[in-house]
Amino acid sequence: MKLHFVASTHPESTSRLEDLSLQYGQHSVDEADVIVVLGGDGQMLHTMRESISHGKPLFGMNCGRVGFLMNDFSDADLRERIRTAETAPLHPLRLHATDVSGVTHSAIAINEVSLLRQTHNAAHCAIYVNDVLEMDMLVCDGVLVATPAGSTAYNLSAHGPILPIGADLLALTPISPFRPRRWRGALLPAGSEVRFEVLEADFRPQSVTADNIEFRDIVSALITQDDSITIPLLHDEGHGLSKRIISEQFTA
Repeated sequence: MKLHFVASTHPESTSRLEDLSLQYGQHSVDEADVIVVLGGDGQMLHTMRESISHGKPLFGMNCGRVGFLMNDFSDADLRERIRTAETAPLHPLRLHATDVSGVTHSAIAINEVSLLRQTHNAAHCAIYVNDVLEMDMLVCDGVLVATPAGSTAYNLSAHGPILPIGADLLALTPISPFRPRRWRGALLPAGSEVRFEVLEADFRPQSVTADNIEFRDIVSALITQDDSITIPLLHDEGHGLSKRIISEQFTA
């Protein structure tokens, strides 16, 4: 099994990258069977996007803090861990956003796409699902669409639901909603097309982010799940992403 190691710029990650490369060998991405990611969730998300064109499975080892997408770090029996690992096939979201100048921006997101206010003024937006106007005005700090893998990230902090891997659902979750005051969001079939239309874009400027990729001064954002892309994420046997997501629902 040929491995390609990538690491964040944190000193602990770069040190472990050097040690593991000496121990297991460092192969090019094209030659490798598996990409091993050293760092935290941020590095994993970055590597996921970079690796889509290669179609290689990713096995992460945590050198950061939370590392929800990562496995525990150990330099022992790495190839055997990878051979027996469980696979979570992830599908990203695809964003097409148009700004006030009429320029269209595109990006993919593993976790979520978020529409956010840019100033002290609350965000006002309309929400369409499959070209049907479902909410004519949401007054909020923002609103997001999350994948099952991303449902335990920003979505959970915004009091959105946790989605099991394989649920074939997306979470539509408001961020600090003011009107409708008691609206908690919606669960949508994974094939849904969600569109946010910004209201009063000049007076209430809003940005959109696909994970950590930001576009500012947006007038509309279209979000769909891209089923043509599958990212195989590997976890240690018995500690797969599905199990982690179930356990997270019982964490205070």
